[in-house]
Amino acid sequence: MKPEEIIAAVDGQILVAPPSELNLVYGCASDLMSDVLNLTHPRTLLITGLVNIQSIRTAEMADLPAILFVRGKVPPPETLQLAQEVGIAVMVSPYRMFDCCGRLFQAGLRGLGKVKNAP
Repeated sequence: MKPEEIIAAVDGQILVAPPSELNLVYGCASDLMSDVLNLTHPRTLLITGLVNIQSIRTAEMADLPAILFVRGKVPPPETLQLAQEVGIAVMVSPYRMFDCCGRLFQAGLRGLGKVKNAP
């Protein structure tokens, strides 16, 4: 999915454009950044409500190219500046996380499947 398709699906807005052509395949929704580090793939959109710098740092460490902030939360300027510096696209949506996930799944974004070694 391209960023334009994502924002169309979730009535969103792009705050930081991707530095190059971006096509995302998977979505990962979490407010626990430790889970994000364990459950992602490089072509994954991070969907979260955490608008602090830590979300950008986590995406950078996990090699995630884009973040969608939910619940109408707008990141502070320093978070947006860091995203710009490290090349991570930032989008926002007024929908709650569950609604964003459902809308994106219907639009073609896929999840990462079962957790390995889960009971």
